[in-house]
Amino acid sequence: MTIHAPGRIEVITGPMFSGKSEELIRRLKRARIARQRVACYKPDIDLRYHRTAIASHSAQTHEAVTVATTEDLKAALFPNLAEIDVIGIDEAQFLDSAIISLTVELVHLGKRILIAGLDTTFNAEPFGPIPNLMAIADEVTKLSAVCMTCGAPAIHTQRLGQSQELVVVGAAGLYEARCRAHFQPYLDEHHSEQLELTPTN
Repeated sequence: MTIHAPGRIEVITGPMFSGKSEELIRRLKRARIARQRVACYKPDIDLRYHRTAIASHSAQTHEAVTVATTEDLKAALFPNLAEIDVIGIDEAQFLDSAIISLTVELVHLGKRILIAGLDTTFNAEPFGPIPNLMAIADEVTKLSAVCMTCGAPAIHTQRLGQSQELVVVGAAGLYEARCRAHFQPYLDEHHSEQLELTPTN
């Protein structure tokens, strides 16, 4: 039985417009400079900027394979796993909970896994597998954006509009970064005394 030196799990999180994808791309590029073999993946739901690459709001890109589920990710990874040192996953909040056990498996195989994603939904609730991935990570980088109302550090994503669907993929025009003071989460008609609110990456 082959014994691997443990790898490393790094989670990059925060609201939309905080530079998560940009930071992921930066780390992947540094890994390539260090002559490490890199593979990058993203959920196929996120085609906002590029179909075959992860892309930041600042237009930086890095080639990526799109997958629909964690099972698809595993199927894409494992045939070539011996040739991969660093695995990047963007928008991981859209993946199912199986990504948690897959990440644990990969880190025990000696891989460095870089995961970027939103930690909260438009209702400021934990988003998908990201909080659990943060709990098992070697390192968590929580970024903030700039509040579009007052310019203070922003930790929330404000959805602009009335949609109550959990996943509405979009960018500027549909979402804004907001500080805690100016974030207005969605509240249903039974809580009309409170303000409406919403978030995403």
